[in-house]
Amino acid sequence: MPLIRIDVIEGRTQQELNILKETIHRAVVEAFEVPERDKYQILTQHKPGFLISEDTGLGIPRTDKFVLLQIASRPRTAEQKKKFYSLVCQLLKENCAIKSSDVMISIVVNSDEDWSFGLGRAQFLEGDL
Repeated sequence: MPLIRIDVIEGRTQQELNILKETIHRAVVEAFEVPERDKYQILTQHKPGFLISEDTGLGIPRTDKFVLLQIASRPRTAEQKKKFYSLVCQLLKENCAIKSSDVMISIVVNSDEDWSFGLGRAQFLEGDL
């Protein structure tokens, strides 16, 4: 936890996708202070034209390297979120040659009662976590 949905346009190699996923995970671990093995990711590739991201009139240019992150998470502070936004863009640029203009992030907040990690249990509520 958090659960990270990663949406990209087709065209990257498996190695590039692996580096992308690991880079995002590093930013999550550092910014949100979660354990290293706290890793839940879903990566979906879309054919060109099936992942649309206009910039809401902000003048932000997009390319075919666009990455959309949707994060379902327990509440995080504004500072943690700002750190994550900045850090993930920095690391994606360094490790994947992805410009910050090609990174869009949406964080969806939920609470402890919204998570079951399996076995039909609410681990946060039942004291397992």
